[in-house]
Amino acid sequence: MSRIGKLPIEVPKGVDVNITKNKVTVKGPKGTLEKEFLPEVDILMEDNKILVKRHGDTGPKKAVHGLTRALLANMVTGVSTGFSKKLEIHGVGYKVGLSGKKIILNVGYSNPVEVEIPKGLECTIEGSKGKENILIISGHNNEQVGQFSADVRKIRPPEPYKGKGIRYSNEYVRRKAGKRGVK
Repeated sequence: MSRIGKLPIEVPKGVDVNITKNKVTVKGPKGTLEKEFLPEVDILMEDNKILVKRHGDTGPKKAVHGLTRALLANMVTGVSTGFSKKLEIHGVGYKVGLSGKKIILNVGYSNPVEVEIPKGLECTIEGSKGKENILIISGHNNEQVGQFSADVRKIRPPEPYKGKGIRYSNEYVRRKAGKRGVK
């Protein structure tokens, strides 16, 4: 039995869950999420808890069991509290700005890089005046928040020699020694 798959998912107040066959719709204060799951598992609602049951003990069914439960838990958490990722911009003269529904990144290229913010996501900037170097991406869909933050990071990933670039706030960049003169 999957250790993750067998755990029930608590549904908080203000969140409405609608299950029809293998299609689940979750509505909450932050938004609405809808997803269709594979038929190898049954999704049940009992006493304000969501349960995931599988049909057998073969390898693929075991894998889908835990995955389905994790995705459902992320849906419930997303519509109730939401998700966020924090990106830090490191480097001399590197900064981030917002202009309407676009992020403007000055990260060492000859021109600023403009990135369109996808629908359903919010971006905010932290930092002191002139040192706006923390970008917070938040939304109710965990997949969308993670993918967009990875796309922004890909514009200028951190490099190992000086540590310049865009990184996650909890990311550790392993630094390398530069060239040395041989005597």
